[in-house]
Amino acid sequence: MIKFMPQKPSLKDALKFWIKLGFISFGGPAGQIAIMHEYLVQQKKWISDSKFFHALSYCMILPGPEAQQLATYIGWLLHGRLGGFLAGILFVLPSMFILLGLSFVYVTFGNIPWIYAMFDGLKPAVIAIVILALFKIGKKSLLSSFHYFVAIAAFVCIFFFNIPFPLIIIGAIIVAAITRKLIPEVFDSKRKKTEQKSIIEDDYFLNRNTVNPDSGFRLARFLKQVIIASGLWVIPLLLFYFFIKDFEFWKTLSVFFTKAAFVTFGGAYAVLPYVAQFSVEKLHWLTNLQMIDGLALGETTPGPLIMVLAYVGFMAGHNHYGNSLLMGTLGLVTTTFYTFLPCFFFIFIGAPIIERTQENKTVKQILGLVTAAVVGVVLNLTIYLGKAVVFPATISIEGMDIISTLWVVISFIAIYRFKLNIILWIGISSLFGLIHYLLI
Repeated sequence: MIKFMPQKPSLKDALKFWIKLGFISFGGPAGQIAIMHEYLVQQKKWISDSKFFHALSYCMILPGPEAQQLATYIGWLLHGRLGGFLAGILFVLPSMFILLGLSFVYVTFGNIPWIYAMFDGLKPAVIAIVILALFKIGKKSLLSSFHYFVAIAAFVCIFFFNIPFPLIIIGAIIVAAITRKLIPEVFDSKRKKTEQKSIIEDDYFLNRNTVNPDSGFRLARFLKQVIIASGLWVIPLLLFYFFIKDFEFWKTLSVFFTKAAFVTFGGAYAVLPYVAQFSVEKLHWLTNLQMIDGLALGETTPGPLIMVLAYVGFMAGHNHYGNSLLMGTLGLVTTTFYTFLPCFFFIFIGAPIIERTQENKTVKQILGLVTAAVVGVVLNLTIYLGKAVVFPATISIEGMDIISTLWVVISFIAIYRFKLNIILWIGISSLFGLIHYLLI
């Protein structure tokens, strides 16, 4: 019997998925990662579980949107730097253009109830997608009782004690290093059973045995990438200096969002309070009300929630230049550029080094425990988002939104029990929201 050997996907086939992902990546990082896992691992077998979660563990400890960085990482694995660049940029562009369009409508026509109604129908479905994604990621990441303990501890730390995400990750790394020295057997209590149940690695094009010729640290390549990234950071500032009035505004905007990109540990919700306070109260780029509206727009567009920063950039340019749509657009594009430039830098510099560590037992165990801690953090985010949808006013029986709660349950059953396509269900949920708005 001839054994089927997985073939390398063409760049064209990969691009079809990356483009589609950019338009359907609702549900925040958990939902986005779940969509990638379902398509890349389960359907197409382009990458194995072990390879997928090894890349995810690295992206989780980086500042910036982990789902976008994971797409960039896998794109790099499949088709080199060009593949990584295209995967990363296509993850962002659709949400950028959609958010630009919504921002135009927002500043031109004000509130648009029927659009918000469609998104109101979408939000409960998004919660169901995130819950399902949490289960899937937890099932793949929590390999022992010790991993469960770390996940629960991470959840307690962030939910009850509001400990910052970077400290939780540092704590997980320290605990992993100490535990591996003192009681290494706690990492393996469930691993053998898991490996026995796993599909053979050779069934996947990219697997733990795949050797990437571009992996490893090379000083010349590192210096070249640093120079390129620095040049890309400076070029827009030079253009602003010579061609745009009020260079100080653009310098402040560029530096501010570069700083924001470097402190975005733990996803958008970790950095949004800082961005909101600084841009509203100190820089006066927009009002509190406009910031709240921006969060609503950001939560209802595909792509990473960090795109809310692009909305802030739009409002900054729009308001600073006397309600100019052109300057608002320039502000949005500039903010997007400086927010995501570091993401590509981290992947193209770090991924070749991380690839060399996949069979390093110490690194695998430490990153595995980091992923377990992230499960606890994602659980916290799931509760945070779910509370906003199910209990929009107060956490009580009277404050429960019955319609949204029922739609969360229906969505979960439809996707989990009946395996309905996520894209199809997103459309159904949007239509449900519109019909509900028209009937009440």
